[in-house]
Amino acid sequence: MKLISIFGICFAMLLGQTIFAADSMCTASEDFVKSIDCPSSSLPVKGSYLTRTVKFALPKGTAPENGWPTVVIYQGSFFAVGFSGIEGMPFGGFNQIRLIQDLLDHGFAVIAPPAMSGLAWETNLVGVTYKDSEDDIFLNNLLAEMKSGKFGPIDMNNLFATGISSGGYETSRMAISMPGVFKALAIESASYATCGGALCFVPDDLPVDHPPTMFLHGEADMIVPISTMWSYYKRLKAHKVPVSAVVDKTASHQWIDQAPEAITSWFLNYKN
Repeated sequence: MKLISIFGICFAMLLGQTIFAADSMCTASEDFVKSIDCPSSSLPVKGSYLTRTVKFALPKGTAPENGWPTVVIYQGSFFAVGFSGIEGMPFGGFNQIRLIQDLLDHGFAVIAPPAMSGLAWETNLVGVTYKDSEDDIFLNNLLAEMKSGKFGPIDMNNLFATGISSGGYETSRMAISMPGVFKALAIESASYATCGGALCFVPDDLPVDHPPTMFLHGEADMIVPISTMWSYYKRLKAHKVPVSAVVDKTASHQWIDQAPEAITSWFLNYKN
């Protein structure tokens, strides 16, 4: 029977058919180019004057008694978070799809709110006061919708956040503007909430309850210099906040190859 099973898999590969893990809700294919497709749904969520379409996906199976632990992924500038993609996407986008698959397969729901007009988050925009900004109101409304059950059974005591570039700065913003909401953060190719590119000042008075934070960065990043990440990392470490850093020496401004497994493992460490 084992021989037949192995032959069947090899034959399917020769025919270019899709091969995927039986326990994964996502479909992976190697037809011409690697691709991953994770089924998702969407819901509208209002801000103060704009309504945004939020994509999300729940894991396979029955939710735990308290609901699914959930990861919120904040998009980078100009590129909304997709739940399907192919190898070779810009800014390491395929690794973001790999991350979504890994999170879903480890029992995390994934919610991907878009930035305003799909461009960038307001956390570090010059002249914008974040409190009561469009993003602030929108994300508080999103949390309320999650709590109400509109996104399915979500465990509001097991929330995590991650994002790249502008979404990485917005991930840091969660520690400042939503204290006590997120259990752990993972910041890719970004730094402190109000930093931007090479311009970065990390204040001394960080939140006392700042969540444990993992940083992921390419050493060759010319858009957000890795030195700005280290400034934030060292300040958190000085405040005795649990921190971790994953550095890819050859990567630039992108989701690094190590991100899917590293982020999933980091969040699993802090899940109830």
